[in-house]
Amino acid sequence: MSLNINTKIKLNNGVEMPLFGLGTWEISEGDTIINVVRWAISNGYRHIDTARIYGNENGVGKGLKISLEEQGINREDIFITTKLWIDSFKHEKALKAFDRSLNNLGLDYVDLYLLHWPEPTYRQEAWKALESIFKEGKARSIGVSNYYENHLDELLNGADIIPAVNQVELTPYLYLKELKEYCDNKGIMLEAYSPLTRGKKLKDPKLMDIANKYGKSSAQILIRWGLQHKIIEIPKSSNENHIIENSKIFDFTISEDDMANLDKFDEGLYLGMWNPTLSRWK
Repeated sequence: MSLNINTKIKLNNGVEMPLFGLGTWEISEGDTIINVVRWAISNGYRHIDTARIYGNENGVGKGLKISLEEQGINREDIFITTKLWIDSFKHEKALKAFDRSLNNLGLDYVDLYLLHWPEPTYRQEAWKALESIFKEGKARSIGVSNYYENHLDELLNGADIIPAVNQVELTPYLYLKELKEYCDNKGIMLEAYSPLTRGKKLKDPKLMDIANKYGKSSAQILIRWGLQHKIIEIPKSSNENHIIENSKIFDFTISEDDMANLDKFDEGLYLGMWNPTLSRWK
């Protein structure tokens, strides 16, 4: 598969989603996030991921609007994801929360709307709300985040629509191979958040050895690894130079041997807020 910054993957509903994008977790509302979105789009990014709980939907929307005007890009050329937080999983609350997110973003629709966590009490009800939003055309695709096989089994049992995407923490150090195989079999695309291990493993000698071999940074190797596994990658940065560096991963290919080596880095390293092996949310 030949990859470039414009490469898209076709989701199970026919919508095409950029394989590479920008994460925005922990990037502050205001000028910071506005500039981050502008820097990303001006450097070829066409996929921006946010969430209501991040508190920066307004800034993402403003940055998007400015970028479209400055660069003469059509809204249809940018893929926008946001997410429903667990305090709004009841059906009517979910519908209202979605409308607030649309208003915050200044958009008529989003390209992907996700359930942010598998909150146990109302997650099935929340999925029905997302199905309604999708059927109304307000979200071109719907999916989930932080869902594992048991959560997906439950969802699919009562769902009219199969999730298009499942966004989870995923790196060579947390290579969820069984979950990937499950999602592949169900036609659900995996998307990786925190693909750079939140910086924790960037100086790992064995990773640096591979990076040096290709004349690339450790971060670039981590992103490229995911892309070659057909995993959607959304590295986060608020630094313009890092945003540019993270996108410079389309001029090389990691060899099969080095990919196999990277696959063996798995150590079950959960660095985010969600560790399903410890969670009460079964």
